[in-house]
Amino acid sequence: MLKTFTRVAATAALLATPLATWAAGHTEYTIRATANSNENDEDYDGLVVFKNYVEAASNGRIAVELFIGTQLCATGAECLEGVAEGSIDVYISTSGGAAGIFPYVQVLDLPYLMANDRVAEAVLTGDFTRTMRDMALETSDNTIRLMTIGNTGGWRNFANTQRRVTQPSDLDGLKIRTVVADLPQELVRAMGASPTPIPWPELFTSLQTGVVEGSKNGITDIMGMRFPDAGLQYLTLDGHAYMGALWWMSNASFMAMPTDLRRVVVDGFSQLQQATFASPKRKSIEAYEAFVAGGGDLYVPSPDEKAAFAAASLPVQDWFRANVDGGDQILDALVTAVAKAEADLDAAYESDLN
Repeated sequence: MLKTFTRVAATAALLATPLATWAAGHTEYTIRATANSNENDEDYDGLVVFKNYVEAASNGRIAVELFIGTQLCATGAECLEGVAEGSIDVYISTSGGAAGIFPYVQVLDLPYLMANDRVAEAVLTGDFTRTMRDMALETSDNTIRLMTIGNTGGWRNFANTQRRVTQPSDLDGLKIRTVVADLPQELVRAMGASPTPIPWPELFTSLQTGVVEGSKNGITDIMGMRFPDAGLQYLTLDGHAYMGALWWMSNASFMAMPTDLRRVVVDGFSQLQQATFASPKRKSIEAYEAFVAGGGDLYVPSPDEKAAFAAASLPVQDWFRANVDGGDQILDALVTAVAKAEADLDAAYESDLN
């Protein structure tokens, strides 16, 4: 028993040792990974975990270089083009950032389909992600591979500068900031509000000057960008969309590795996914406390109120099926995955609560 413990401890120590001190000169492959964010972001947390795991588990045969910000590319289209061409090996995008090339990834923005973190995490670790991967490989002529879907900021909620929102009609007439993608704009219209596409860097000033009166963001983004200072004081925790993070890899770079190293990379993305699942939960605690301490109005809808929001949003699913290439296939896959996740959770509750 002592020998076993010693071996485990020694292995753990080895994995924690800086790679350069014990694997110098062993690199066979280099992965260039980029995220258009900063070092306070969940994406960066995930990349650090990915780098540490892959370099250690490959015994130094794979090196991972991180490029945070816009060092390699600036927009989703530009970055994904780099992945397709092989100048970038790994890139993380939101669904909106990839929708121009892969319109069906907007399924992640369809509101009120996944009820909570346990459901979302079960869905995204299962076959739903593999279905989207196959679709993306076909769309990109086998150049861009979806490796995993994590989280980048928790859940999207409606926030505004004007009033408390407890039901869809409270959103009537409000100018809500969206990205340029069609689906978020359809959701805002379904709620009776006015979608107003505004670039992210301009949102603070737009809230401050009344160009927009609200947004659809997670709490860490709201507090990280200091939006309450621009008047964003009303936040309704309707949790209408899980903020999925799509992690893409050059398929050529991935397939160029032998099977044992491809397995290391796949495991590395699993580690990354778990890190991004966890990071927003921790960071949101302090963010919610700071929002309320600054005078913010935080409203949690009742189950009936949330059902009213969900009912108002149903036309968005019909729009998605009718207007998005691959919409039927990917939405059916998501609905099936959610149903399975909920059934598995119900069975687990039955066992755990009795």
